[in-house]
Amino acid sequence: MKSTQTVIESQSLQRSDEPAPAEGLLNCIHLTKRYGKAPPALENVSLSIRTSGTFALLGRNGAGKTTLIRILATELKQSSGSASINGMDIQNDARQIRAQIAVMPQEARLVPWLTPRQMIYSYLLYRGFSRSDASSRVSGALDRLELGKYENVLNRRLSGGVKRRVLLSMILATDARILFVDEPTTGLDPVIRADLWKKLNELKKTHFIFLTTHYLEEAERLADMIGILENGRLLGLGTLDQLRSIVKYQYTVRIMHGSEVPLSSSLTKGEVIKAMDGSTQIFTTEEDAEELAERLVREKKRFSIYPTSLEDIFYYLVRKPIEEDTRHGPEEENRIHEEERQD
Repeated sequence: MKSTQTVIESQSLQRSDEPAPAEGLLNCIHLTKRYGKAPPALENVSLSIRTSGTFALLGRNGAGKTTLIRILATELKQSSGSASINGMDIQNDARQIRAQIAVMPQEARLVPWLTPRQMIYSYLLYRGFSRSDASSRVSGALDRLELGKYENVLNRRLSGGVKRRVLLSMILATDARILFVDEPTTGLDPVIRADLWKKLNELKKTHFIFLTTHYLEEAERLADMIGILENGRLLGLGTLDQLRSIVKYQYTVRIMHGSEVPLSSSLTKGEVIKAMDGSTQIFTTEEDAEELAERLVREKKRFSIYPTSLEDIFYYLVRKPIEEDTRHGPEEENRIHEEERQD
């Protein structure tokens, strides 16, 4: 069914009834993806993470997050390097991997003239389940995300948040142990986003969720491990506490635009970064932060002081706000997607 394929693309027709190891590893070794003479979409990405809980890959638009997911999901071939999931190589053991994973792409959309029940049933048939098995799984998948009252409503009449839950229920219906979820809450309002976060937090108790996002709060709320990707390169990997150790400083002082003061190495022991919004961000020690705060109060400057957050870590590593787009504009992104289809 062509319309179903456009929703969850490039999935295997294999069923996911082969048990995955309770806890294994996802390994990437110098994983690289190139498109012609353009800068690499991925460049020497190496990581090793446990396939349990939630791993969040954080990066701005165009950082390479979707490319990495598509390679790991055996939808796209890497240019060089290797990767494995629970001991299965993404090239040599692609069929076995597809039997144990399910993917919710960022661009996934529901077929407007079908209902949630019909969508899940069609997707399960596409995955290779028998008609009777697919039919028996639909109600459980709907109930798991509290979608029963919407099961016979046309998809075009559903709200954005319900549509995302239906997409998530589709991949849950397969019983896949490993879920690749690409930008699941993009475009949702804060209330609906928080509701979906609650569902994902429940799911990570029984699944491994590989999540991509450009929302800092989403990564902080959901992830047991976080990776920071920028221009195809992995800049940081670890728990939030481990990432804080990269920065070296425990506190951040942000001096608002219009309240700048001359700063020199004699006035602060930390590192000073000028933000694009005109503010000044200082990574420093607790003692130095207190001294700076006293000075800024005396001079009646507007500032804030707080322990180093994930936003600070991201900004420290990338030196650009996460909201700012990367090197690929719309025309470049279209070209990349066209080359992916031809790959």
